Amino acid sequence: MPAVWTDPAVDWDAFALVVVRSTWDYITRRDAFLAWAHGVPRLANSAAVLEWNIDKRYLAELAAAGLPVVPTTFVEPGGAPDAAALSGEVVVKPAVSAGSLDTGRHADPDAAAAHVTRLHEAGRTAMLQPYVAGVDEAGETALLYLGGRWSHAIRKGPMLVGERRTVDGLFLEEDIRPREPSAAELELGEHVMAVVAERFGSLLYARVDLLPGPGGEPLVVEVELTEPSLYLETNSGAPGRLAAAIAARV
Repeated sequence: MPAVWTDPAVDWDAFALVVVRSTWDYITRRDAFLAWAHGVPRLANSAAVLEWNIDKRYLAELAAAGLPVVPTTFVEPGGAPDAAALSGEVVVKPAVSAGSLDTGRHADPDAAAAHVTRLHEAGRTAMLQPYVAGVDEAGETALLYLGGRWSHAIRKGPMLVGERRTVDGLFLEEDIRPREPSAAELELGEHVMAVVAERFGSLLYARVDLLPGPGGEPLVVEVELTEPSLYLETNSGAPGRLAAAIAARV
């Protein structure tokens, strides 16, 4: 049965398993969300996974583990980005975010710095990444894993182009299609999943988002372990695989 994480009437102890799905409203109340997660006895993915994953500073850990990650600079409130982080075309977003909200693409260093300032004024850590131009033509590849195994993949159209509408104020409208991933993308996805599994064990669900680097090589832009869209409708076997993975956990 569906239930809302903020509903005080729900008895979370009564469920054999609680599966996190579309909790996209947590970004403005992270501490309350994590307190709820740690209070649920049987949660997938676990509260420890959620706590690590909802702050995108995990990207620095993945890079330190040797994975090819889109270069990322994190700037805490009170700090200022250096000139190198602002040079060229850059993407600025909060370290705790979902659905590409409060994310901007800037060619003007002053505009990028002003975006960082706005995030800091709201008490948020900012992150800066160079805009990966290959996404304009190739799009983004998302690899979906269910029960610890690769299930299917989708192509997501470039998000930071033109005017984009939000859906119920929760996420930007997306252009989604099925995709057959390359061997290099699948190999990188397996490496990412191995690093995560070494720390947290096998996960019920995961999404690894990749962008094409300057030479076409895949780069990790995000690893979604908290509340990702799994795009089950794009693959006829995906709903059954998720159901089987949930049943195995129960």
